[in-house]
Formats: sequence, C-alpha cells, structure tokens
Amino acid sequence: MSRSMVKSRLDILLIEDEPDLGAVFSRYLQYKGFHVQWESTLKGGWDAFQNCSVKLLIIDIQLPDGNGFDLAQKILQIKKGQPIFFLTALHERTSRLRGLTLGAVDYIAKPFDMDEILLKIRNLLAVAVPEINAVSEIELVIGSLRLNMERYSLTDGAGKTQKLTVREAELLRHLIHNKNLLVNKKDLLLQFWGNTDFFNGKSLEVFISRLRKLLQMDHTLHIESIYGAGYILHENRQTN
Repeated sequence: MSRSMVKSRLDILLIEDEPDLGAVFSRYLQYKGFHVQWESTLKGGWDAFQNCSVKLLIIDIQLPDGNGFDLAQKILQIKKGQPIFFLTALHERTSRLRGLTLGAVDYIAKPFDMDEILLKIRNLLAVAVPEINAVSEIELVIGSLRLNMERYSLTDGAGKTQKLTVREAELLRHLIHNKNLLVNKKDLLLQFWGNTDFFNGKSLEVFISRLRKLLQMDHTLHIESIYGAGYILHENRQTN
C-alpha cells in the first residue's frame, strides 16, 4: 500500500464551530485519553474524514458553511454504519427525529454534561483510557496526600482515607495538574458542566468548598479563590 493511501487513525472527529466549546471539549477528550481532531467547518470536517480512519464523529448541526445533517448523510453514503453523535442547540422534536432517522447513535442537546457524554463515548467505543503515565494518572501525590482515581479516595500520610465523588476527584486531579497556577473558573465550568450559567457557577463553588475541607488533611495545601478569575491550589503554603 502506498504511503498516500495510509490514513491516520482518530478516536473522535469533532466538528463544532463555537470556539470556546470546541477548544475545551476537544482538550477534555484528549485529557481523557482519546485521539481527537477538532474542525470548525463542514469543509474541514469532510476533508478530515476523507484523510482519517474515524471511530466516532461528533457533528454540530448548525455550521457556518453548511448543515451537519447533510454532512452526516454524505458520510453515511460512503461509510454505512459510521457511528455519529449530533451535538446541537436545536431542541425541536423534528430535528431530533431527523438526526436519529439518518442513523445517528445519539442526539445531544446543548448545554450538556461532559461527564455524561464521556460515558456515552466510552460505552460506544468500548475502550478504556490508554495507560499513558498510568501511575501518575491512577494515583496522584500532592503534599502528604494521595489521590486515587480508581477508588476515588484521598489518603493522608497516616493512612486516613476519605471517599470522593467522581466529580470531586476529577476537579481535584485537574487542580493538582495545575498546582500553584491560576485555573480559570470559566474553563472549569465548560469542561465539567458544559456551560457557564449562574447555577453551575454556584455548584462549582460548593465543590471547591468540599475540596477545601478535604485538603485540611494536610495544612500545607490550600485552594485560593481569585475574585472574578478562578482558583489556585497552593502547595507548601506557609500558615501562621
């Protein structure tokens, strides 16, 4: 087979024209271990599909240069059975029925929960997150604490363990990966809640409060709130 005929392999081809959502969602999926390519136009998505072997397409219906339904129909004509999720702000029953009639696996309305769509993707692809940096990803260490991402638990140096919810563990892992750096509140909301509305903002504050209590297991750790910006997880912070 000639080099020109060899296609690169993608887990997910995301076609989404909203810059913030496209950037955050593609980074989130990459962080979860998937090989993702993000395109913002119908033409870009079609070109990428032709040049790649794609396990799953996630297509926004309203694109600047065309209709996602038309793109999906074109793709399914040359690759019958290609798994497709539609991602859209169109909530009308007729649009949902059209998408499912075309053969889409799912029709996901915006705003959406990223944890929920992640589960749908994993169930469809039936793959686990690749074990890249497996030790550091399964068990992260900060100060005297160990965060276990399999058991969703936080253990101190004396062996005392506290259970966390999935979202608490995911948030803490994200803060640990960015320790001593400002983590933008808007990015957290888009990544973990899917939108930045008032109620999700309040929910994030509740989760941060819970994490602060958990981190009291080690007095050298502290989450600082930066008004109007976000949060910083400080390590080795001096206390009076």
